[in-house]
Amino acid sequence: QVQVVESGGGLVQAGGSLRLSCATSGRILSTSAMGWYRQAPGKQRELVAIVRRDGNTDYADSVKGRFTISRDNAKNAGYLQMDSLQPEDTAVYYCNAQGRSTYYTSFDSWGRGTQVTVSS
Repeated sequence: QVQVVESGGGLVQAGGSLRLSCATSGRILSTSAMGWYRQAPGKQRELVAIVRRDGNTDYADSVKGRFTISRDNAKNAGYLQMDSLQPEDTAVYYCNAQGRSTYYTSFDSWGRGTQVTVSS
């Protein structure tokens, strides 16, 4: 079983920055993709950004140019640098990690989330 823990959330003023971290633990052979998702009150969870093992990334249109996703393959860790934050970025941010625990088993694990609140 693979555990995922997010950290780095908090309260920031509009225009400010935060850096979220995603740590994994457990039996991990390799991670194929790490993604950040967010869910605002009354809304569905949405993809914010994803980074694959080869470094390819995708971003939601709403965060392009402001957020940067990265990963450390050696640590099986992920990061989300969030700049120029706006009140509409307020949400609980979740990390998702996918990969293989062994050659025969895969994992798709979620963290419990970290709150990001942006005040105007």
